[in-house]
Parts: sequence; C-alpha cells; structure tokens
Amino acid sequence: MEISLSILSCSSIEEAINKANNTNTDYLHLDVMDGMFVSNTSYNIEEIKYIINNSNKKIDAHFMVNDPIKYLNELKEYNLEYFTFHVELNDVKEIINKVKENNYKVGLSIKPNTNINVLKEYLDDIDLILVMSVEPGMGGQKFIEGTVNRINKIKNLIGNRKIKIAVDGGINNNTIKFISNIDIAVVGSYITNSTNYQEKIDILRSNNE
Repeated sequence: MEISLSILSCSSIEEAINKANNTNTDYLHLDVMDGMFVSNTSYNIEEIKYIINNSNKKIDAHFMVNDPIKYLNELKEYNLEYFTFHVELNDVKEIINKVKENNYKVGLSIKPNTNINVLKEYLDDIDLILVMSVEPGMGGQKFIEGTVNRINKIKNLIGNRKIKIAVDGGINNNTIKFISNIDIAVVGSYITNSTNYQEKIDILRSNNE
C-alpha cells in the first residue's frame, strides 16, 4: 500500500511541504475545495502552484469543486500525477476527456452515500477510484466502517481492469488495518498532528503488513 499525505489541516503550507519532503510518503495529497461542492474552501490556484513547485513528491490532487475544468485550464503546465474529481458532478465524461488531454491520470472520487453503480460507465476510462470514508470537505473525521464493504463491492465492479483504489478519511494506525487490500491510503491529521511525520508513516506501513 502506498501512502498519500494530506496537509489540509496544517496551518503553514511551507512548513508542511518541508516536513513532507523529508519523509518517504509516496504522494502529497491536495484537498482542493471551492466552498460550493463542499462548504469549506482550501488552496487557491496560486497556492496549488506553489505546492506543486516546492514538493519533491508525486502530486495526488482531489478536487472537491463544481468546476474541475477551470482548475485544469489553470494547471495544465504543472506536474500532477492524479487529477481526481467527483462522480456526483454533471458532465463526468467530458471532464474525464479533458483530464486525459492534459496527460494526467484520471481519478473519480465517490461520496460515502453515493451508489457505487454510478461508477460503472466510466471504468474503462479512469485510473483511480478515491473512496471517501468520511463526508468530503473537512479533516479529522471518524472513519465510516461501512467503507470496507464498499471497497469490496467496488473491487468486484473493477474486475480485471488496472484501476487503483484509494481511500480517504479517518485513517490512522488502527483503521488502516481495515483497508489492507487497497492501493493508496490518504492520511492527514494522524500524520500532520505529529511532530515526527516519518515516525507516523512508519507506524502506518508496519500496521498494514
């Protein structure tokens, strides 16, 4: 399992990036929120560009926004590994095509109460499914235990396709044991509330063995 470190709850972006750069986390996870798709806001375009330019990690960006294409147009010269947006939006197919035009890997995120069958029509066109194990929009929430069953059902939907499964929300040294069969764990406050990011990442990796 790979670790994607979310710095959403950090008060200093610069300090968080520096700490993350000194760990072996696989990705830096960006939680981009517009105040409309979810109630909170985070990271304007200039902040996103700053993070990308100053991180030495692959960037795994999760856009909790109503207009992902606006961000695509602003960021098309920047190096993102995954561009993930929500399956609950309209024009999902059009957005997938735009993401591919930018040569980013396509991620679809799904909220805890959304029927997983909505993913079916996009499975041949995406690289990642980000399963939300909390309601999107706020860090520090408790892991929803029903996520485990959703993951298994989504795996069945995927079949033999080469689509990675990521899980985001409430992951810590205890809950990571429930999701040992996924590809990427997005972890925020469990790591960033610590003074030693690497120590927490090491604990997560050892608890997943």
